[in-house]
Amino acid sequence: MKKIFNTKTIFVVLVLLFLPMFAEAQCAMCRAVLESESSQNAAEGINDGILYLMVFPYLLVGGLGYYIYRSYRKKKYEA
Repeated sequence: MKKIFNTKTIFVVLVLLFLPMFAEAQCAMCRAVLESESSQNAAEGINDGILYLMVFPYLLVGGLGYYIYRSYRKKKYEA
């Protein structure tokens, strides 16, 4: 049986999976507002909100991918 995943592939996937956890994201408008204020709590709140909003597109695409995978798998076993 051919080995599908080697150590390098697993390492790259794990790095890409955990890389967004260390990212701090801000749009230009949010950055301008936060630079005018000196509150660290506001900056952390804005960053957390942006990351929270980024999660939903990935969940939708992942759910769609799972649905397609499940439907193809069901058709494969029915035939």
